[in-house]
Amino acid sequence: MSKKKSTALFEDSLAEIERLVSQLEQGDLSLEESLKSFERGVTLTRICQKALQEAEQKVQILIEKNGTQTLESFTDE
Repeated sequence: MSKKKSTALFEDSLAEIERLVSQLEQGDLSLEESLKSFERGVTLTRICQKALQEAEQKVQILIEKNGTQTLESFTDE
């Protein structure tokens, strides 16, 4: 999957999760609709977790030096 597609998929999934949570918090859905929304949220969460795991693996590969991994401090400037 290309970088743009995986980023868009992650962001779209996250936005949909936020919409589902908002709908569920309002309490206006029937039990059946709530269960469907919850199931969809679980599916989307798994998609997001997979994307984050892939990103973490890429970061680990990028920080690998001389065949060994070294942890480096991250400073948000």
